[in-house]
Amino acid sequence: MKHHQKKRPPTAKNDDRSQLSRRNFLRMGIGALSALALLEVGGASLLFMKPRSLEGEFGGLVKAGPVDSFPSGSVVEFPDGRFFLVRSLEGGFLAVYRRCTHLGCSVNWEPDQNRFFCPCHASSFDLHGDVENPPAPRALDTFPVQITDGQVIVDTGRAQSRDTFTQEQLVYA
Repeated sequence: MKHHQKKRPPTAKNDDRSQLSRRNFLRMGIGALSALALLEVGGASLLFMKPRSLEGEFGGLVKAGPVDSFPSGSVVEFPDGRFFLVRSLEGGFLAVYRRCTHLGCSVNWEPDQNRFFCPCHASSFDLHGDVENPPAPRALDTFPVQITDGQVIVDTGRAQSRDTFTQEQLVYA
């Protein structure tokens, strides 16, 4: 007795390459997403490496203004440059970094007290940035100042550390 086996039609598994298997679909999807991620990282890297103009911003040259616009004994804040421009009673200029030397908090100028004050731990500094009240260990840092064609220019790209204020730190027109 012979059993009749039904013949199955041939499967299209390997014969028809035009159909997309689940595995190939996932590979293509992951490949496309990887390519997109690579493009995004590349674009962000190019934007990051693109040179920027730092004129007037922190980390570059800041044109503060004409010498005559700063009266003796004045303190003017430049928030974008992160400094205070001090014109001493003797007429010299000093650019004082607004970062406290204790823990890096931002100091404020208090004109009624004629001092810089750090709200974090109550350090205070005189007109030239010298410590009046600890815990700050030393005077506020400064930035180089130059006078060019009657304009006061501050280089916020180079903070200068100092222990105390000396008259030699003042720049005169």
